[in-house]
Amino acid sequence: MTPPLERLKKRADFLAAARGLAVAKGAVVVQARDRNDGQAAVRLGFTATRRIGGAVDRNRARRRLREAARLTAPGLARAGCDYVFIARGCSVRRPWARLLDDVKSALIRLAADLEAPTRARSNDGGEASANLS
Repeated sequence: MTPPLERLKKRADFLAAARGLAVAKGAVVVQARDRNDGQAAVRLGFTATRRIGGAVDRNRARRRLREAARLTAPGLARAGCDYVFIARGCSVRRPWARLLDDVKSALIRLAADLEAPTRARSNDGGEASANLS
């Protein structure tokens, strides 16, 4: 049974996810952290910075990421984790199939990284696993 999907809405939850693992794939950066609170729900958050463009472009990028996550997260997201999807500059114009592939491969990589308990830590003290493509 797949865990229920919920939305991240509080800034503190986004900041906590930023201190976790991160993977960059094509048009998206996905951050993840294990909440360790005993709840099975998967919480998803979406953001796009002004670097993406105007409000119309940022909203479109977030909508595309929400739909891509809705389609891919139920089978790939790990129960009890928070995920933040960050749109990159090319996410608005990225072909849909490639955007889905970016999200899918990022979630697969994060699942593997979350399973490995002794992951190398970055210089800033947080866990990081950046794979820029």
